[in-house]
Amino acid sequence: MEILLDIIRSVDYNILLLIADKLRGGVLDPVMTMLSLMGNGGAVWITLALLLLFFRKTRRAGAAMLLAMLVGFLVGNLWLKELVMRPRPFVTHSDLTALLAPGDRWSFPSGHAATALWCFHKKAGALALVLAAFIAFSRLYASVHYPTDVLAGMLIGIALAHAAAFLTDRIIDTFHSIRLRKGDK
Repeated sequence: MEILLDIIRSVDYNILLLIADKLRGGVLDPVMTMLSLMGNGGAVWITLALLLLFFRKTRRAGAAMLLAMLVGFLVGNLWLKELVMRPRPFVTHSDLTALLAPGDRWSFPSGHAATALWCFHKKAGALALVLAAFIAFSRLYASVHYPTDVLAGMLIGIALAHAAAFLTDRIIDTFHSIRLRKGDK
């Protein structure tokens, strides 16, 4: 098991080193920093979800995104990050430098809400997934997350977003049914 973990750590490090050596130091630095900052604290996703709540056609997607982010925060940030406690790449490897202050000590990222939007609106969700992928890559570019942490966060985020979409549908349908029944009386 330790050999497998050593291989994963080596692959993680070599990917980050490749990104740092081949891509960093040019015009991409401010672009990737801006993308990474957009994802901090879920700012772009919270803003989008709140906007979606204002329109009847997108309300379920907004609610599902907020639910996915809440559960993602609880599972990813409050539980898994503290359980795994993996130091950031730039802390573990002195030859990697962070482009930005990550905000906390641990590398394991939280999931993304883009999948929840995709569950309800495929075209807009696809654009959100592309943005989420760019933000995820920006975290690697900035040396604040390991590739396997981003991959794990993505898989957890996808699962939680699907669960949030399912629950949102059921909850809203239940309230709608109750409201219709009350209107019949």
